[in-house]
Amino acid sequence: MPLSVAIIGASHKPQRYAYKAQKMLMDFHHSVFPVSGNGREILGVAGFSSILDIGHPIDTITLYLNPERHLPIKDAILACKPRRIIFNPGTESTALMRAYQALGIETLEACTLVMLTTDQFE
Repeated sequence: MPLSVAIIGASHKPQRYAYKAQKMLMDFHHSVFPVSGNGREILGVAGFSSILDIGHPIDTITLYLNPERHLPIKDAILACKPRRIIFNPGTESTALMRAYQALGIETLEACTLVMLTTDQFE
């Protein structure tokens, strides 16, 4: 079943893992919402400069931001009430994970690309 996925830290650069994740999520027919500082369109999908601008329920957030850049948007993420948040390599933060878990949000330290290729994403 396709999921709605916000990619926070999305990138228009093909060598970046966020870009590769968006492409693979699209290949797996998930609805993607790229969120970046500039809100650029990526891979033909409208981009957003804030997760609050999406206006669509989000099942999963996949993070590609380091914890220092993540902290200022924590409240916006909470306002979206995602089912789960994936902390990709380099984004890990025990404090942020605990804050989300305390509110009933599932958190994973995982790689979106690996989860997709091993049928663990659902």
